[in-house]
Amino acid sequence: MTLKSGFCRRDMLAVILGAMAIVFCPLSVRYASAQALPTPSVTGPLSTASPTVFNAGPLGKLDVTGILSGLAIWQDDPALGDEPTHLDISNGQIFLQKTTGVFQFYLQGGAYNIPALGAPYLSTSRTLPDLYGPLPVGFVKIQATKNFSIMVGQLPTLIGAEYTFTFENMNIERGLLWNQENAINRGVQLNDTIGHFTASLSWNDGFYSNRYTWLSGALSYTKGPNTLAFVAGGNAGHTAFRTFATPVQNNGSIYNVIYTYTKGPWIVQPYFQYTDVPTDPAIGVTQGTDTRGGALLLDYNFKHGISLAGRAEYISSTGSGTSGAVNLMFGPGSGGWSVTLTPTYQNKGFFARADLSWDQAVSYTPGDAFGPQGMNRAQARAMVETGFMF
Repeated sequence: MTLKSGFCRRDMLAVILGAMAIVFCPLSVRYASAQALPTPSVTGPLSTASPTVFNAGPLGKLDVTGILSGLAIWQDDPALGDEPTHLDISNGQIFLQKTTGVFQFYLQGGAYNIPALGAPYLSTSRTLPDLYGPLPVGFVKIQATKNFSIMVGQLPTLIGAEYTFTFENMNIERGLLWNQENAINRGVQLNDTIGHFTASLSWNDGFYSNRYTWLSGALSYTKGPNTLAFVAGGNAGHTAFRTFATPVQNNGSIYNVIYTYTKGPWIVQPYFQYTDVPTDPAIGVTQGTDTRGGALLLDYNFKHGISLAGRAEYISSTGSGTSGAVNLMFGPGSGGWSVTLTPTYQNKGFFARADLSWDQAVSYTPGDAFGPQGMNRAQARAMVETGFMF
């Protein structure tokens, strides 16, 4: 296995141990807080631990939480270079933040893995150097008024219904729609709340391109258990720059309509997504294409820390191989659907859960689907994740 940027397992261990030292080496006096924090955002069914609070002198009180977890995966028809089984660290992260006063900040550091359906498994030792490094999220926040704030730094995206990291979502793996979305942006974001409405506007680098030409926005309306959100983002410029974290979608636009119902034991979240990558021969896109997709995410809490989540989704793309259209999925003009079930158990900080998924390619191009030769139309996966939130 080739590791990029000189990053190795020894470096990963140093990151985890260094981050954990924040917890076990107090800055001054520390004590437990009874209230969980809103960051990092967690849809459910998992819930983050109540933070430990440190008195950091001139910085005031700092909140610290974290997660340490591992995963095991089995899959049939792995891609060329992939393996049928894996055992890996899924999270070894510390979350340090200041949530009071005008000046606030948030730092999320350590090791992480971002498994996704329809994509070969990427080990944690490669995920950090290939994607967002050992500090994937970090920003300063100016809380100008009770409802208005400004954030600057490395920010979670506004796009999509699923968050980036495994513990934040109903399922361990991200879905097919998520594969068309960006995950982490570098830029500036404005947030405001007026009555039942919440709005955010961000100028950023899109798919982690370090080219600040993206504009993203989200507007949501919440009343009781119901939330309806409209989300959009797009590139005002175009660039031929591409990396593993910056695919061709960086030159396109994306739109979401997301409805969320949360009441009692239920979380119900259907959403629709449209994306477009326009034709631009100057940057190598000879024939643009778009995708249309929809998903339904569900979670039911059976009490005593036991819950069952599910996700069903379908997505298709336009174009064809003969027209030279961009390949956004399993070949130009292809589509796919998936079904995932995730039973979960959590007892205080400890949790254990499993993903059982089926991913089916539709109208795929031979060589771009599953298996060593890319000729198989479907893939089954089973994944287990367990660990502690502290």
